[in-house]
Amino acid sequence: MAHWLFKTEPGCFSFDDLKTRPDMTEPWDGVRNFQARNFLRDTIQPGDMVLFYHSNIAAPAVVGLAEIVRSGYPDTTALNPNSEHFDPKATAERPIWYMVDVRYVELLPRAVTLERIKQNPLLTDMPLVKRSRLSIQPVTEAEWRIILTMGGMEERVKGR
Repeated sequence: MAHWLFKTEPGCFSFDDLKTRPDMTEPWDGVRNFQARNFLRDTIQPGDMVLFYHSNIAAPAVVGLAEIVRSGYPDTTALNPNSEHFDPKATAERPIWYMVDVRYVELLPRAVTLERIKQNPLLTDMPLVKRSRLSIQPVTEAEWRIILTMGGMEERVKGR
């Protein structure tokens, strides 16, 4: 099992939005960066866990946990001319962009803000701290445990 951080703007799609979806599951579509696409297409697998991160707000933060329930498959929004994520270069035969399905797991008891993450000397190597603009980022096992602990999920950390 791997760990990831998925960024989203809560005005576009929030952790609460994920919770209200049927089966609390939603395709993670619209990713238009090749490195993030490669993670979606080649690396992210069912059972992988996700730190759900709200970005582009006053206090960006990890707010919850999600789980990958379907590995990468072609992003159909790229084929829809009415979608904001339409890509005229993509075809059904040559999809270019990929998505995964994510399922809501749990709200963190305490949001872990970017400011708190940056203040933790054990998290200085996270792509998030290094100002990576990637919407999908790998998270090490140690980083995962630290963020869960910071978010009030000590029991979950001890149980793994």
